[in-house]
Amino acid sequence: MAGISIWQLAIIAIIVALLFGTKRLRTLGGDVGTAINGFKSAMKDDNDKKPTSDVAIQPRDEAKS
Repeated sequence: MAGISIWQLAIIAIIVALLFGTKRLRTLGGDVGTAINGFKSAMKDDNDKKPTSDVAIQPRDEAKS
């Protein structure tokens, strides 16, 4: 099995925490969460503004000349 074990993830997390510090990681996590929420709300707004149509789009027949 070529997966990452829980021990490898723990060691990576400890190294990252030592390199960046917990305060910076906490700030980064909050920023990522805010960005994801903004993206989700933008996608929702875009879907709400999309016009609905009862007409189905028909594919073009390339064989006709």
